[in-house]
Amino acid sequence: MPGVERHQADLIVVGLGAMGAAVAWRAVTRGLKVIGIDARRPPHTAGSTHGRSRIIREAYFEHPQYVPLVQRAYELWAELEHTRRMRLFQATGGLMIGHPESSVVAGTLQAAREHGLHVQTWTREEIRRNVPVLVPGDGMVGVFEPRAGVLAPERAVSAMLDGASAGADLQLETPVTGWEQAGNRVVVRSGDAVFEAPKMVLAAGAFLPALSGEPAWPLTVERQVQFWFSTGGDARFAPGRLPVFLVEMADGRMLYGLPDQGHGVKLAEHHGGTPTTAEGVNREVAVAERDRFAAFASPWIDGLPTTPSESAVCLYTNTPDGDFVLDRHPAADRAYVVSACSGHGFKFAPAIGDVVVSELLGEPTAFDLTPFRLSRFPV
Repeated sequence: MPGVERHQADLIVVGLGAMGAAVAWRAVTRGLKVIGIDARRPPHTAGSTHGRSRIIREAYFEHPQYVPLVQRAYELWAELEHTRRMRLFQATGGLMIGHPESSVVAGTLQAAREHGLHVQTWTREEIRRNVPVLVPGDGMVGVFEPRAGVLAPERAVSAMLDGASAGADLQLETPVTGWEQAGNRVVVRSGDAVFEAPKMVLAAGAFLPALSGEPAWPLTVERQVQFWFSTGGDARFAPGRLPVFLVEMADGRMLYGLPDQGHGVKLAEHHGGTPTTAEGVNREVAVAERDRFAAFASPWIDGLPTTPSESAVCLYTNTPDGDFVLDRHPAADRAYVVSACSGHGFKFAPAIGDVVVSELLGEPTAFDLTPFRLSRFPV
């Protein structure tokens, strides 16, 4: 057809945030020719892969099934740091705080027991002594794990895309206008450009509901706000003194925090945001919203300023059970869905990229992916 620009590859990856960049990188390391497509120029602030820092932790309170996957992610983050010669991870230790029966404490201890992980259980008094900036409530305890730390999301996405560039045609600022499976190929369109490959990965995060063609999938998008508070150089907030942490309160709300790496201590509520869409999200943070969050966080942090110095909006794409979606598209078996990480997926990105590429190549995987299949949702 005159005027049509055609591109062909072994694999098309739609969405080049953390998951898509990881799939592209791992596919190229396996010798595949990749076309990566993103409507913007990643890393960008329109999705879920920004905010300067992300937590990585090993004793995974959500479910012990995640521990082997995050252990593989640690290995691949280290490989990426080595090959790209850039620092992406900073070890700080991690502290999960709550009442003994809380999901954060009980779940962390269960994961540690099942996988033989080294953790320490601290009393409230030990938390105050070891991490003076944190103020746990009466009856709370903490579980400390030494391997936890901080990842740099924007640098990580750039590093993975740089690693992929040797064998990938990265089509940036290229919005997808449609796709279909045609025989033994997947055809993706963007304006006058047509991209074809035997297989495709949809890794579009919050944009997945619109791109999947499956409105019945039970995915919801949640507006989340991250806040930074200036510490004025207070050494108690430095990475060597303040571990990454998460506090589960008696009502189930969760506050997480990361040490000051030069922009202030970072704090946010884990979940609790408002429903939205990727296209219609309100990216403005009102003064009243900042004040409400400061009032929510201040009882748990000694010396927290009354007003955050900075804020940013990001998106969670959630499943009803909080687990990921890693599966072939039920209506197009040459398309693979990698998304819906429910606000805790970034740390796993390279391991997910690795295991998805193995599945696409028809190889056995080292992990049981049954918990992440779409078939668990009645449609």
